[in-house]
Amino acid sequence: MAKNRQDELKHSILNVVLFLLFLYLFLVSIELLGYSFKLLGRGFAEGLLSTTSNPFIGLLLGILATSIIQSSSATTSIVVGMVAAGQNALPLANAIPIIMGANIGTTITNIIVSIGHITRPNEFRRAFAGATVHDFFNILSVAIFLPLELTTHYLEHTAWFLQGIFAGIGGFTIVSPLKTIVKPAVKIIEYLVGLISNDPKFIAITCIIIALTILFYSLSKLVKLMKSVIIGKVERLLHNYLFSNAFRSFTFGILLTALVQSSSVVTSLVVPLVGAGILTIEQIFPYNLGANIGTTVTAMLASLVTQSPAAIATAFVHLLFNISGTILWFPLRKVPIAMAKWFGEIAYKRRVLAIVYIIIVFYVFPLTIALIIK
Repeated sequence: MAKNRQDELKHSILNVVLFLLFLYLFLVSIELLGYSFKLLGRGFAEGLLSTTSNPFIGLLLGILATSIIQSSSATTSIVVGMVAAGQNALPLANAIPIIMGANIGTTITNIIVSIGHITRPNEFRRAFAGATVHDFFNILSVAIFLPLELTTHYLEHTAWFLQGIFAGIGGFTIVSPLKTIVKPAVKIIEYLVGLISNDPKFIAITCIIIALTILFYSLSKLVKLMKSVIIGKVERLLHNYLFSNAFRSFTFGILLTALVQSSSVVTSLVVPLVGAGILTIEQIFPYNLGANIGTTVTAMLASLVTQSPAAIATAFVHLLFNISGTILWFPLRKVPIAMAKWFGEIAYKRRVLAIVYIIIVFYVFPLTIALIIK
């Protein structure tokens, strides 16, 4: 009897250790993916964002730039810097559609994570729907608030008003514990790849391949372990506390994203949980809304440090847009949730459409528009 308990305890400890190991690899893969895309395309993204004053083109360029560098925070930071430069750089009115596009572009990480379930149809249906609910929320928000902004300029006027209140407040910086933990592994991988060739493009592309390999491998292992480890006490913790009601889920999303400083990572973490059937789309939707708001904290703090009125106003635009979307679509959450489930069913029947969706929506269509306006 005692021996059985000892064996059970050893098995549980081993599972927890393996779970933490694969979770770490999963987080490293996402960080490496983002870093590689930034290395490959940050300069290109900066060039794109300064090419137009057309709001529709600005929206598409925001999607494309964020898809390339895999970070809405990075895109927003570029935009903040360009707006803060003033004069011939980027007016705030032109920056607003780009920020909205960045909100859509950042969801690509979730969808890439959901592709890791593509060989397991039922898991993939849930995971893909769980990933795209964030897409539909952002797309619906843009569909409502971009025309409203173009006619009333409510985001621009409110942002300038709030900037006047906060302009005299000095900011402070916070260090992401996640980046502190995973960055050494990313640097080691980059260093080892750099031993083969010093070409930045070679390093970036090789690191992307490595990142995707680690991502899919760690994800498959995570899902198996979650089914054995999480189902039980940890699953009850998720259901009874962290995701027990919309308010807790929403607050958890804000706090975790403010701490981690990456909405892509935070929202990607729940995709495998939805895929495994541990959480539902209804439970993670408020969490995603919270992550959307939490991701603005970094830019807000950075803008307050600069004490540049334009930079502060730009950061407020991002915050106000995400709050506006939450106020509108949380009461109407059945709409984006139903759209995500419908799309999940389509992708379940024709899984190749998920990959086609990523390529066309996030790259081909925006890039085609960008080339046309060139």
